[in-house]
Amino acid sequence: MTEEKRPVGRPTLYDPSFCERVIELGRIGKSIEQIAANLGFSTRVLFDWRDKHPDFLHALEYAKELEQTWWEDQAQAYMVENPQGPKLNASLWSRSMAARFPKKYRESTKQEITGADGAPLISGISVTFVKPNE
Repeated sequence: MTEEKRPVGRPTLYDPSFCERVIELGRIGKSIEQIAANLGFSTRVLFDWRDKHPDFLHALEYAKELEQTWWEDQAQAYMVENPQGPKLNASLWSRSMAARFPKKYRESTKQEITGADGAPLISGISVTFVKPNE
């Protein structure tokens, strides 16, 4: 008689229909944390599904693109201020974009310190030893 091996742990609650919901939420600018909360799971669970289900991985990637598009559209909608209309808080929007999409919106400064014409600051060190009282 052979015994069937049972998988260890809980069965997954993954449902392929989550892919559609993930994309819908990305389309309205929701972050991965908001998507996870909306589905009723932690981000850790979503990342586990992402690693195990290629369709879910593609849905998350597409949702991230849609999320960025939504946020960019928000800025474009309020870029030109209308005295009687809503205004864009450009500083807040900029910081939000840098936090949400660091690869594309991060402000960074690269500083390099060099000598003249890009040469090293120190090209060599000379040490001389002297005898005291001579």
